Amino acid sequence: MKLGELTAFGHNVADSLASGLCFMIGFYTLDIFAEAAASREGEIVVNFLTGETAGSPASAEVKQAVGQFAQRLPALASRHGLDIGQIRVLSARFGTDRVAGPHFQVTVETADGRRSMDQYVGNPGRRYSRPRRSRVAPVTD
Repeated sequence: MKLGELTAFGHNVADSLASGLCFMIGFYTLDIFAEAAASREGEIVVNFLTGETAGSPASAEVKQAVGQFAQRLPALASRHGLDIGQIRVLSARFGTDRVAGPHFQVTVETADGRRSMDQYVGNPGRRYSRPRRSRVAPVTD
């Protein structure tokens, strides 16, 4: 399995939940960012493989949606040409803050240990841009 394909798949799954529409599973009115922001922890971590949440307490609707993702994940992965047995980690951390606004971090790992952690901001989730380093010419004497 190519790590890039799994990364793209992970983004699509997490972005579906982040959008609040969840067309992949049929839910249409969730706001995971508001739930994360309303608690002391300020984040909700979703394990899409097991259907469990951590961090901020999640509502019954979010828990039900996450459970549906876990149930439907093998079929979704298969449609994308991925073997669910080759996915060790597929999780996302959802939060919001004054600077970035709504954002989420997707973590994926293949069965052979290759791992990717990518940050997304906004809705729909787009890659969080980092300032580019400027090249400094080496000093020569």
